[in-house]
Amino acid sequence: MKKFLMLGICCCFIIQLQAQNLGRRIVLNTKNQTEGKVESKTSETVDKAFNKMEEGVNNLFKKKDKSPEGQNESESEGQISDQNGMSSSGQSGELNPGGSSSPSLQTYSNFDFIPGERVIAFEDFSQDAVGDFPARWNTNSSGEVVTIDGLEGKWMVFADEGVLYPEFVEALPENCTIEFDLAVIKENAVLTKLMFIDENQSPNLLDAGNANSTIIELEPIVGNTAIFSFNANGDAVVENTKPQKQFFIPEGEEYTLVKVSIWKQKSRLRVYLNESKVWDIPRAFQAEGKYRFALGTATFFIENREFLMSNLRFAVGQPDTRSKLITDGKFITQGIVFDSGSASIKPESFGVLKEIASVLSENPSVNVHIIGHTDSDGDLSLNQSLSQKRAESVKSALLGQFGIDASRMSTEGKGESEPIADNGSPDGKAQNRRVEFIKK
Repeated sequence: MKKFLMLGICCCFIIQLQAQNLGRRIVLNTKNQTEGKVESKTSETVDKAFNKMEEGVNNLFKKKDKSPEGQNESESEGQISDQNGMSSSGQSGELNPGGSSSPSLQTYSNFDFIPGERVIAFEDFSQDAVGDFPARWNTNSSGEVVTIDGLEGKWMVFADEGVLYPEFVEALPENCTIEFDLAVIKENAVLTKLMFIDENQSPNLLDAGNANSTIIELEPIVGNTAIFSFNANGDAVVENTKPQKQFFIPEGEEYTLVKVSIWKQKSRLRVYLNESKVWDIPRAFQAEGKYRFALGTATFFIENREFLMSNLRFAVGQPDTRSKLITDGKFITQGIVFDSGSASIKPESFGVLKEIASVLSENPSVNVHIIGHTDSDGDLSLNQSLSQKRAESVKSALLGQFGIDASRMSTEGKGESEPIADNGSPDGKAQNRRVEFIKK
């Protein structure tokens, strides 16, 4: 009788908890993730009931199906968070890392974003403890590092009203790209701001004014995006709002996530959500500005608003694929990215592959040797095998998607054997995960 009474009390408690904060309670794992379960041996029946209810919520974040081959490979370099970590779906409500429903390369056929040539900073929070605010960041609000059921790697959840920024990233170069994964859960969704702050005008990034700033707003509930750009007097020179479907939670869905890609090219700003270009502003930045990157929220005085982010990548320079490959005889890119622990190419790699295919098409006498590289995480032999398979996947994509003759391409995997940066930091690992094209 006591067991049934306990079962009833626990079920009522769970239902109330789910109504208050369904998504975050089950999906996010912090230091105290086990405190909600009954610990007594006599309550085993209650614990099973809890797990049964929890199972339905966890289906929101389905775990990746692994083939026998993939199980071995996932223990290698991709075990943490490989390059861009997760596969952002092209549709809200689909979270299936590496799954069959991931968008294809063809879905990104109009995607003209090309990552910068050289990685200057990378953040996957691997060096931070779960439950802590990340050590390399600063904020005037609150946040913590978490894990998410069904996804590899770590995420930062940023809560309530405020601003935060990566202290390890200085003023942005004239030509650079920024990429990261962004997610919200419906119960806690918040208007998210992507902010470019002129530190000449606002040395304190946490208390910045409008002067020379550019701000992109993403609203996941309404499904709008807005952009504001201000001059040195704080007057708006660009101000526009329009609908967007990528970072939007439709009726019946519990969350959304997107891959955000930003391209700063002198005064020009391009912003992409998944495969869609949502902003292309020719004069978004002032020539005299010294811009830093930050993120913020607008909670409208509602408590427990938050967003999640991971796999933040800063790169510098606009790749000159033609010059590098044809003239120098070698082109190195970190812009061809793969599903974690596998050789499956992520669709956001389309822009880089298209550029390489264009060069090869215009120079039919040129053959290339494609070499895959990994960082040092994981088993040496598995990294070697994984890098070979990734090189072969690139060859297959150039053949199948762009019609480059297979006889013009050879492949090789070198695993972790030839690093170009220190594997002791996330930044260095991101540089070492690369694909090289050698002119033959």
